Amino acid sequence: MLSERQDAILKEVVRIFTDTGQPVGSKTLMNALTFHVSSATIRNEMATLEEIGYLEKTHLSSGRIPSAMGYRYYLDHLVRPMSVPQNIAQRIDEDFGKTYHQIDDIIEQSAKILSHLTSYTAITLGPESNALLLTGFRIVPLNDRQIMAIIVTSDNNVESNIYTINEEFDTELIEKIVRVVNDKLVGQPLPRVIQMLHNDVPAILSEYMYSNDGLIDMIDQLFKKAGSEKYFVDGQLNLLNYANNEDLSEVQSLFSIINESNDLKKLLDPDIADDGIRVRLGSELGSDAFKNYSIITANYDVGHHGKGVIALLGPTTMHYSQLIGLLGEFRQELAKRLIDYYSRYDDS
Repeated sequence: MLSERQDAILKEVVRIFTDTGQPVGSKTLMNALTFHVSSATIRNEMATLEEIGYLEKTHLSSGRIPSAMGYRYYLDHLVRPMSVPQNIAQRIDEDFGKTYHQIDDIIEQSAKILSHLTSYTAITLGPESNALLLTGFRIVPLNDRQIMAIIVTSDNNVESNIYTINEEFDTELIEKIVRVVNDKLVGQPLPRVIQMLHNDVPAILSEYMYSNDGLIDMIDQLFKKAGSEKYFVDGQLNLLNYANNEDLSEVQSLFSIINESNDLKKLLDPDIADDGIRVRLGSELGSDAFKNYSIITANYDVGHHGKGVIALLGPTTMHYSQLIGLLGEFRQELAKRLIDYYSRYDDS
């Protein structure tokens, strides 16, 4: 742990460097600190902080900038969330203020709002699907060779896929299949539905058709789609503002990661503590592509409907106090909107 004076100096270096993007010298610090101390004392303290590894010197200036270790110490011990200004809170309320017909629309809108507010890349993950129930299933013939399978879940989300089949289908057979699925699977949680689809339903369908492997696979894809985690990303191009434009492979890696759900899941770290807002620096993200970036993640809770995650991906020099405060406020507003949405169907 550092002394109180060293804490104050490191905190001020982070603040000034974040505001200006320029290395911080002893004279600048002397004018910025809230207590009186000589320039020589500040230089000595900065030299100590540099020796510890919390500050580093650039080649172009005698001033110092925070190192990755310095940022880590600042985030663990010194950062204090700022309150969200009233005009920003009002803007969030207004931007959320429309009618939503599906839960994904709210999650997608939240990513757009966060990105527009911050000019960074926003990533949002909806509540986990384990609590979702299957509430409806239909197969609609479109023509002689195509059908549309439709499912509805307890959050009023609708998923559909169009399939091309090799043989002309029997309308009565389609109706029997729909009846079996509705009788056996409607009202079950989606993970249980997928399990029963492979264990129980094939034996029943075998009474009506010689081979049902293709049909089971078709329906299975749709249920897995409904039960999969859905990520929404907005402001991807903002990443280019902080990328090394001389290294195209680095830029490609960034976009590859944020467009791949498995990589996004690792990046969002959805297993953070219940009430945690966490900041991870580029050196902690497991890829050189993120060396100039940080990600701030926060979960939100919608009761028995589960938990989700919101995140901001931006440069290491983000205004952490402002953004941690913003995410704390934003996740409460998002949870409120989701609970209001769910209540329309919980009460019905």
